[in-house]
Amino acid sequence: MSERTQQTGPDQSPATKSGRRLAAQLAEKKAADRRRKINAGLSSLAALAVAATLIGVFVWIGGGGDDKPKNQADATPSASAPAPDEAGAPPAPQLPEGADPALGTKPTVTPGTGDLKKLAVTPLIKGTGPAVQKGQNITTNYVGVFFKDGKEFDSSWERGQPATFPIGVGQVIPGWDQGLVGVTVGSRVQLDIPGELAYGNDDAAAGGRPTGPLRFVVDVLAAQ
Repeated sequence: MSERTQQTGPDQSPATKSGRRLAAQLAEKKAADRRRKINAGLSSLAALAVAATLIGVFVWIGGGGDDKPKNQADATPSASAPAPDEAGAPPAPQLPEGADPALGTKPTVTPGTGDLKKLAVTPLIKGTGPAVQKGQNITTNYVGVFFKDGKEFDSSWERGQPATFPIGVGQVIPGWDQGLVGVTVGSRVQLDIPGELAYGNDDAAAGGRPTGPLRFVVDVLAAQ
């Protein structure tokens, strides 16, 4: 063996050095690939965590907490009927423009005195709207009581919905047909109606309806 061969040695040969460099490059490439995979995995986990957080926020906002009613429709009133007030009383009616605010409150109706022989129409609030004409449909709030003792037997206020009907054409009792034609919209009137212009004086013939003289307080809210 020559001196040059002894100095170089088997580990110092050019082929061996090239092989080690290649192995080192392959190892570095594998390490870089592992780092990229690890980083990609961490990025995916981070994205999932962000998405989960956002979903949780949206669910919380949409749910509104445990105090929100399970059925939103149950908590929202219907659009066709006004909501009652906090005390549970029927809502105030829609009043005509310029009407006295008193028409938004149910009137107190007292009994009459003496013997009622004929129809009496007493204005309580004078409206500024047009006069009711025969054949029109009118919208009213009303309270009906027995003339003699003031006991209430009917009221649109308790139903929370004004009544609409044609006037002057025999669709209501004669006392209303005669007493409300000519009344201006926005008015509140008291109608004292003898039995013969109401439901009669015979309990059997009335079919369960109130008999004898009656008193109504009527608010005329619209006519068309």
